[in-house]
Amino acid sequence: MKAPNFSLPDQNGNIHSLHDYAGKWLVVYFYPMDETSGCTTEACQFRDARDAIGESGGAAVVGISKDSVKSHEKFAAHHSLNFPILSDPEHKVIEAYGAWKHSPANPLGTHRDTVIINPAGEIVKEYRGVDPQQHAAEIIADLRQLQGQ
Repeated sequence: MKAPNFSLPDQNGNIHSLHDYAGKWLVVYFYPMDETSGCTTEACQFRDARDAIGESGGAAVVGISKDSVKSHEKFAAHHSLNFPILSDPEHKVIEAYGAWKHSPANPLGTHRDTVIINPAGEIVKEYRGVDPQQHAAEIIADLRQLQGQ
């Protein structure tokens, strides 16, 4: 399945689009809210695994939530995040990737979901409702398998 296009600002106000990653492996993870326990755990796991993920065929990591650029700026600085986190306040990209499920049981709306996109721009792996403690390690293993390493 072709990955939906996106064009969103990161924590520094720089715009990132899907086409910026053409020809590369890309991990896009969606999370509910900056500075919450599970979201902080997941972001820090990706931060700590960033080199290993990059070694897996040069894969890049991008986080997306509906929080503002200003919130992302504080979150990234507070936790020394080494990858872009994109702001989608209208949750259009979150919806396009199927990670938006707002309900009384999920008032934040965004589910903790991830996709791996191959160099051709196709979603080759989807994860729904991930465990933030184990997810980065799972991504590394799956990237290696997908790339035949």
